[in-house]
Amino acid sequence: MIFVTVGSQKFPFNRLIKKVDQMVQEGTITEEVLIQTGASDYTPSHCRYQPFYNRALFSEMLGSCTILITHGGTGTIIDAVKRGKKAIVVPRLSRYGEHVDDHQLELPARFHDMNLVYTCPDVDLLPEILPVVRNHRFDTYQSNTETFLASVDDVLRSYLPETATDTAVLP
Repeated sequence: MIFVTVGSQKFPFNRLIKKVDQMVQEGTITEEVLIQTGASDYTPSHCRYQPFYNRALFSEMLGSCTILITHGGTGTIIDAVKRGKKAIVVPRLSRYGEHVDDHQLELPARFHDMNLVYTCPDVDLLPEILPVVRNHRFDTYQSNTETFLASVDDVLRSYLPETATDTAVLP
């Protein structure tokens, strides 16, 4: 199953939804497609859809999809790479009225460079990118949270008098 999500922004993302619906109609996509359409006003004719899914159902669909096609939202991208999902990221663009600016180009480009997702800046490239992603081996996401927290701890400890770090007050 392919899961398509456009986020919860107040702006429509008809460009992506129309393209995926067209690909199903033309037979470029043959498996089941579920779309979270958000504020879009385009109604898919060839895919199952719903404007929004509750958190549990969204998580379930993300967990069971073989490919995620998503907007450039940070939360969805990070959730997908943490789960090891094959993800195609289509950033919302301001020139189409999909967002206030083009900030969604930046994060997906970095994740693409890290071989964690595949970016698709133009929906017309989606039919070419989809088969590439099906066979692509993405790298595994490595969290650096522990390293980051340790470095913050080191910085904070550097401001304490040396006797303070030896007391039982600090872990």
